[in-house]
Amino acid sequence: MLNGFGEPGAIEELRGNLAREFSVSVFYNGSDLSTTAGCISLISDAEAKLGGVDVLVNNAGVQFTARIEEFPPERWDAIIAINLSAAFHTTRRALPGMRERGWGRIINIASAQGIVASVEKSAYVAAKHGLVGLTKVTALETAESGITCNAICPGWVLTPLVQRQIDARAAKKGIDTTQATLDLLAEKQPTRRFTTVEQIGGLVVFLCSAASDNITGASLPIDGGWVAQ
Repeated sequence: MLNGFGEPGAIEELRGNLAREFSVSVFYNGSDLSTTAGCISLISDAEAKLGGVDVLVNNAGVQFTARIEEFPPERWDAIIAINLSAAFHTTRRALPGMRERGWGRIINIASAQGIVASVEKSAYVAAKHGLVGLTKVTALETAESGITCNAICPGWVLTPLVQRQIDARAAKKGIDTTQATLDLLAEKQPTRRFTTVEQIGGLVVFLCSAASDNITGASLPIDGGWVAQ
């Protein structure tokens, strides 16, 4: 079950490609995860169409940057709702079925900024720190149930969200995007390489495997050494 906003044609292409490549049923639900009702609808739809939710990956996220005194309250509310509260609502709704079946995986996509902080990102850092905390509580409450809950904490990943930050940096400093990209990586990520979506996906798959049965409550950086500094 996929969720997210985007151009309908692109979403359908992705859905169809996944279904064909892996010979599985793939559905899309466009619920707005900034709302409690949207989160509940997503899980209910997945249960109805797929028979249950065994693996829940909480990956929805938005960003906005400004100093605290200039941070628009509506932006704060939106970031907390999507980056943190959505994971609570989907987890709360999915857990009963996982407990009934005696197995489940909840994987929260947090951030290196769920472990450390950066200026002008008060809402994002607060939400991601909160997500790491929620991960730990969920792990403790499910410790003997066959369910695990872990957080993946990526560093810089070249997503559209990060690309917008690079473009803004380039415009602000009057430099090209190549230099802005190098500057961004040099500030935080010692390897000076982006973490890839494929690497994050690989870690998700590992956390769903039997090899990870006794890993729970962990915050796993995949950040090129960012939080090691």
